[in-house]
Amino acid sequence: MKRQPVVSSKKAWGGRFRERTHELVEQFTSSLAFDQTLFEQDIQGSMAHCQTLARAGVLTKAECAKIVKGLEHVRTEIRSGHDVFALEDEDIHMAIERRLTQLIGPLGGKLHTGRSRNDQVALDLRLYLRETLTTLLHNIQRVQQAFLTQARAHLDVIMPGYTHLQRAQPVLFSHHLLAYVEMFERDKGRIRDALTRLNVLPLGSGALAGSNYPLDRVFTAKLLDFPNVSQNSLDAVSDRDFVAEVLAALSILMMHLSRFSEELVLWSSQEYGFVELSDGFCTGSSMMPQKKNPDIPELVRGKTGRVYGHLVGLLTTLKGLPLSYNRDLQEDKEPLFDSLKTVMDSLEIYAEMVRHLHVHGEIMAEAAGSGYLLATELADYLVNKGVPFREAHEIVGNLVHMCIENHRELRDLVLADLQEASSHFGPDALSFLSLKMAISRKAQIGGTARKSVETRLKVLEKLVTSMSREKKRHKKAVS
Repeated sequence: MKRQPVVSSKKAWGGRFRERTHELVEQFTSSLAFDQTLFEQDIQGSMAHCQTLARAGVLTKAECAKIVKGLEHVRTEIRSGHDVFALEDEDIHMAIERRLTQLIGPLGGKLHTGRSRNDQVALDLRLYLRETLTTLLHNIQRVQQAFLTQARAHLDVIMPGYTHLQRAQPVLFSHHLLAYVEMFERDKGRIRDALTRLNVLPLGSGALAGSNYPLDRVFTAKLLDFPNVSQNSLDAVSDRDFVAEVLAALSILMMHLSRFSEELVLWSSQEYGFVELSDGFCTGSSMMPQKKNPDIPELVRGKTGRVYGHLVGLLTTLKGLPLSYNRDLQEDKEPLFDSLKTVMDSLEIYAEMVRHLHVHGEIMAEAAGSGYLLATELADYLVNKGVPFREAHEIVGNLVHMCIENHRELRDLVLADLQEASSHFGPDALSFLSLKMAISRKAQIGGTARKSVETRLKVLEKLVTSMSREKKRHKKAVS
């Protein structure tokens, strides 16, 4: 049976006050509804702080052991779904302290010695992000693996490449997919950078000025596996730039997902027909029986704005805050938690959706063969014959204009047509009107030639697979 919330007028900070907190203030200021997400981290930090207090002689070993045992009991209760929270609990920190004191008596009140909720919540957030972002990195890798699988399966598929959403030059479909794998790799780099900067212990900073107790912060950092300790107590409790940095990285990641979502919406339309989304990732119309709607890409595209909004909201909250802590900082958690959930959910469904994507290579190739995508090939042919590029550009432009007027494609031209435009065209010029030849000539590093694409594909496959194995080994070691 769940424990019913207890009603009490007593506050941890209530000594200076003579009136009970108004019920509207209780409701307006409480963050427990969302910051209870941090209960694991709060208890983890409290256990480390307890051991640090014992090391400083503030607590005896017996007192420390009793507090740690009590915290373990509270953690078990919360994990099992028992309602250990009370109506007057302002946040997860007060809720856990109150429940601990109920279990072990006044000794529970000693735990808060030498710390403030200010450095406590800064610690909890860093611990939470350290764990959550590690999972996020794994989820990005899963999306990369889905893209790599599709790229490997469609190495010979040629599609039109676009600029300004106009057909430009032929590229390999795999080359297009690997562009996103590269983007996601940079997204992982931004997450890792954010992890490096947030992986600093703030505990021991107190409310703003530090602690009056001989707390060994390096010892605490080792207990919590922090490689660094904050060097300025004001900075440690009052800045949330590490949260803003995470939100910025998440926003860029969502932008990349949104761009491919837009392409999926276009490509899966009847006008394009390049791909088909699996039925399991689409919905129909309540009115039109024939409809198959690309809801998942559309929702990911829409949720991108939601994540952007959280970033802008937090930056707006932070921009006018004087040092050090202000209650405005309570507004950092909801946008962070929502953004992380939104991105996690998007990555999870994206990995499966891309893995089940049906590719219509023949339609892509047909589109690549029309629309004058080989015009640049002809211009480059003339350049290789000694014609200045600007002159070659104009010659081929005139050829394209002639084709448009006569409803012909470049692939329909014969040698006489080419030589009428320029005497520099020889019989070998017709080979420049081949999609495969156009692709194969782009063999430099980063080009769309199959050899270049396959070389990079192998590197990315090895990179993503090795990181996935490292994640599994780490998970096994922890368990």
